[in-house]
Amino acid sequence: MSAACNKKGVLGQLKENCAEIMKCMQCGVCSGSCPSGRHTSLNIRKIVRNATRTTDVLNDEQLWMCTTCYNCQERCPRNIDIVDSVLAIRAVAVREGIMLEEHRNVGKLLVKHGHAVPIDEKNKLKRTSLGLEELPETVHKYSEGLEEVKTLLKSCGFEELLETGNE
Repeated sequence: MSAACNKKGVLGQLKENCAEIMKCMQCGVCSGSCPSGRHTSLNIRKIVRNATRTTDVLNDEQLWMCTTCYNCQERCPRNIDIVDSVLAIRAVAVREGIMLEEHRNVGKLLVKHGHAVPIDEKNKLKRTSLGLEELPETVHKYSEGLEEVKTLLKSCGFEELLETGNE
């Protein structure tokens, strides 16, 4: 458990970071307008409710199904920053070492290649067949940028977040 969470507890940290969700009246507009909820088990209303009551929300895989489309937030009758709260809950989860393995793997790709989706030979061929340059305007094309990305990620402790946790 992180030092910040030791001082005020994980639930206290959730309530502090997501204080705005305390205004939620559980009307369900957020869940009804969620495109991800139509295709997955995501119930954004449940996540909002649980974030004010229990730290179990940190282990809820639904937390990671939100695509941050902002439909829920734009339709909320109480003008709650729902997506910002979901992102804050995710941040608490990651600081506690809780992250889906798929996200951990994407993070590792980012650290290694400076990109979450490395451009391999197959992608290069696809790009050229579409009339695009073989490499996009990213660190794939400008290798000196990769070292800058790695330095930035290291300076904010990103790699440590990927190494800790429930594996």
